[in-house]
Order: sequence, then C-alpha cells, then structure tokens
Amino acid sequence: MANLKPKAESQAEGPDGGWGWVLVVALFVTNSLVFGLMRSLGVFFVEFVQYFEESAQAISWISSIGLAALQFFSPLAAVLCKAYNPRVVVMMGGFLAGLGLILASQATCLVHLYLTMGVISGLGWGLMFTPMVATVMAHFTRRRTLALGLGFCSIGLSSFAFNPLFQLLVEKYAWRGALLILGGLSLNLVPCGALIRPQQQSESPEEKVGQNSAPSLRNTAHHKVDSQSRSSCPVVLRRVFSYLQLQLLLERPYLTYTLAVSLLNIGFFVPYFHLVAHSRQAGFSEYKAAFVMSAAGATDIFGRVASGWFSDLGHFRLIHLLSLWTTLAGVFIILLPVSSLYGSYAALMLISLLYGFCSGALTSVTFAVVPLIVGVDRMMEALALLQLIESSAGLLGTPLSGLLKDLTGSYVASFVVAGSFLILCTLTLATLPHYFSCTDPPAPQRRSHDDKDKSLQSELEQINSLPSDTSHRGAE
Repeated sequence: MANLKPKAESQAEGPDGGWGWVLVVALFVTNSLVFGLMRSLGVFFVEFVQYFEESAQAISWISSIGLAALQFFSPLAAVLCKAYNPRVVVMMGGFLAGLGLILASQATCLVHLYLTMGVISGLGWGLMFTPMVATVMAHFTRRRTLALGLGFCSIGLSSFAFNPLFQLLVEKYAWRGALLILGGLSLNLVPCGALIRPQQQSESPEEKVGQNSAPSLRNTAHHKVDSQSRSSCPVVLRRVFSYLQLQLLLERPYLTYTLAVSLLNIGFFVPYFHLVAHSRQAGFSEYKAAFVMSAAGATDIFGRVASGWFSDLGHFRLIHLLSLWTTLAGVFIILLPVSSLYGSYAALMLISLLYGFCSGALTSVTFAVVPLIVGVDRMMEALALLQLIESSAGLLGTPLSGLLKDLTGSYVASFVVAGSFLILCTLTLATLPHYFSCTDPPAPQRRSHDDKDKSLQSELEQINSLPSDTSHRGAE
C-alpha cells in the first residue's frame, strides 16, 4: 500500500513507451516538414532577392513572419486542444501548412509571400508543433529527453537532404514549381496528426473512492458550471485564462527561463537563413554553398540523439547541459564567417559541422527543461506561452541580420551579433534559482484531486452568487 501512490503518480506522468513511440515517429516526420523545411529556405532566399529585386532585410521578413507565426499561435493551439480534440487541431494545422506553400507558388509580390508562407503556413505550423511535442512528452518520463532527441533529429536529417534537393527543384522547375511541390509534400503532415489518440489517465484508489462517494454532487456541479460557462462571458474568459495558465507569468523561474530562450531564439535561426547566401558571397559555388548547410544538418542528427541519450543518464543537470551546448553553439556561429574570410572551404565546413552538432544537442534539452520548472501537468500551457513570448524574438532575429548585411555589405557582423545573443542566453540561465546546485530543486507538485474539487466548488459558489441567480437568493 505504501508504494501504490508513487506508482500512480509515475503512471500519470507517462508510461515511457507504448503508443508513445508511434508518436515519436509522427514528431519525426512533423519536424522534418516544419523546421527542416524552414532551415532549407535559404535556397529560396537567394532566388527571391534576384526575382523581386528587394533588399536582404525585406526578403528576411518572409522566414521571420513564418517563425513568429509558429510561435505566436502556439497558445491558440493549446486552447483548442483543451476545448476540442488535439487530433483535429494538428490535422488542420497540417492542411494550412501545405495550403500556404501552394498559394505562395503563385505570389506576384513580397506581400503575397508574407501572407502565404508567413501567416498561413506559420499558423499551420503553430497548430501542430506544440501539441505534438507536449503529446510525446506526456508519454515519457525517464526517457523523455531521448524521445525528444529522436523526434527532433529529423530536423538535421531533412536539412541534410532538403538543401541539395531544393536547389535541384529550383533549377528544374524554378522557385514557383519548387514551392508547389513542397506544398504537396507538406500535406503529409495531416496523417501525422491522425496518429494522436487520447491518453489513458490512471487514477489512484483515493481518487476512485472520492469519485464514487459523491458522484451526483460532482456531476451537478459540472453541469451548472458548464451551463453557466456557455452564457456568461466572464466565466468563458476565466476558462480561457485557466487553459493558458497565465499565472505562470508571475513565477520567477519560468519568466527567467522564457527570457533566456527568447535571447536564444534571436540568433539561433540566423545561420539557417543566411549561411547559404554568405557562402555564395564568399565565392563558393551554389552546390558547395548548399552542401555547407547539409553538412551542419548531418551532425545536427547525431547531436540530438547523443544529447538525449547522455542527458537521460543523469550525470549532469539538464540546465547545465543546456548552458554548455548554447555557449558552444554561440561561439561557432561567431566563427562561421571568420572561417571563410580567406576562402577556405575546409575551415567553413569544419565550423559548420561543429555548429550543427551543438545546435542539435541543445534543442531537445531546451524543451525537456520545461517540465522541471513548471511540472508535467502544466507542460502544454507552459510550452505555448514560451512560444508566444519568444515569437517577438524570432520575428526580429533574421531581419536584424539582414539589416546588418545591408549596412556592412557582408554577413560577418550578422553572425557575430547572432552568436552573441546565444552567449547572453547562457548568462541569463545562470540567474535561475538553484542554478549552481548539483541537484535539481523539487519539481512543482501536481494539484491533488481534493484541491480540484475545492476549486470547482469555489467556482460554483461564485456563479451561484451572481445577481442573476434569483432562485438561489430567494432560498436564502
């Protein structure tokens, strides 16, 4: 009997496998067709500059709007998943992602690309990404970082394959035909969402006894709350706020971590959009420039899997490993343009390989730290708010890099500033409570069943005390 409650809590956090491995495969495909495609848009960047005859800063807004929309609409995805079936939400996101790219193939000006590749596809990506990540994390406990590493390693694999493939498609079908093909390919995101199914939630004996003791009272309370929620705007707003868990914004550890990830987001994506253009400016051929990004994608795969496996061994705290990988990635971003100043393709390739490994290693750890800060029960809401807040950073990062290129005539300053933001992220992480401790602080406790009943009764009492409830006041 003494071990029954911990076991129930462990099962509630995740079974460490089962259908979760199928969802890891779905996350693998999803990330390849979202972030893998986004990383490879550098090939189209060069084509857009030449076709529309616009500045690098103006073209950079296409990718920035898409990334910002992905993150900005993550809270919307969390609310819809709470109110409806997550499977439907993710499938709709996959449809919008493909539709945006198909419409972008018919664009006649930059505004069309902003709306299609940026807003429509970005909305689709936002409806998919956070629910898929949260669903996988909910199915794992001890192997959570490894599962995320396997799901995210497709980003490196697709980056390795997509850059030469996109270059070939552009040469054969021009950029319009290439975008049309990519739109059709992105529609494969729809069956990935169809693999999501409701997770079985285990209940402890105490919860079952509580449920059997007063089922009529609880059902009556839920019925009154639901009926009032349909007719009362303040109650609806309270429900939305409860879905979003806005009280997280009042917790210092979460705010500090969100600020750090936002600083990381400013510089993290700059190489994926501008490294190909920088390599071509350095004098390398089109395929050599595309292969630099592919090489970084190859080591990205190994970095994600190796980081997930090593993190789950428990020798070091996840926050310390995240600081290590972030610092190294920032240093290598700074060295990327320096390595090619003298026309050395081998030096550029070596730094790209090291950067790819570190950028891949930090990604899965970034998401695995979130449950340690807020708890497993608030994981999806915390991820959604994190994506929303850092969307402004993603919106500014790439255009800032393009602006520096327009002002200086090269990408050297762009990469130096981008790498500096990653180092600043590490310094911000060092201000977290208990950062210098060798052990993780106690995780936030899950709310008990009695606490939920008390909260429900309190909400019911507030509703019954409204002036419109004349029958209740008359009974008093």
